[in-house]
Amino acid sequence: MAVPLVQEAELLAALRAGQEVAFETLVRTHSGQMLSVCRRILRNEEEAKDAVQEAFVSAFRGIQTFAGTARLGTWLHRIAVNASLMKLRSRKRRPEESIDDLLPGFQEDGHARIQPRDWSPSAPQLVETRETREFVRGCIDQLPETYRVVLLLRDIEELDTAEAAEVLGVSDGVVKVRLHRARHALRTLLAARFGERASS
Repeated sequence: MAVPLVQEAELLAALRAGQEVAFETLVRTHSGQMLSVCRRILRNEEEAKDAVQEAFVSAFRGIQTFAGTARLGTWLHRIAVNASLMKLRSRKRRPEESIDDLLPGFQEDGHARIQPRDWSPSAPQLVETRETREFVRGCIDQLPETYRVVLLLRDIEELDTAEAAEVLGVSDGVVKVRLHRARHALRTLLAARFGERASS
């Protein structure tokens, strides 16, 4: 839940003054959303809870240097994303899986072998159902980590290209390429539900 700007200014002042009740309010107000973010990135409940705890510790340590140019919730969201990404990096690195089989195939003249069908009229209604939302989440989870994370940051967490590049430690161009490939791969995975044949 969003805190009104006037109350947020008061909360920020109380946080900077080290008032314990202010920290309790901050945790109570934002922990749910932060946990959701960390779950989406990490896909592990315990790691997500650890990431939220680490994010709050980082926030408490950095509250004096928080410029206040963004909402507290936005600032905490970025810290939670970074805490989650740090956990991902600390995992044992596995060889990156290929998504080439999920990308569209092209004929010699440059046209796609299979023309994608427009989902726009029916997709919003389908996504409203819990079953379809779970299906979409499951498809996103099938993507290799490199592509899954950039898709989450850009399309779910709504970071812009520069912000995603900064938190991932890559260039804007790398983010754009990974996102393009991730969207194509996800579309192929979603084809089973939306009735489109996968491009070969």
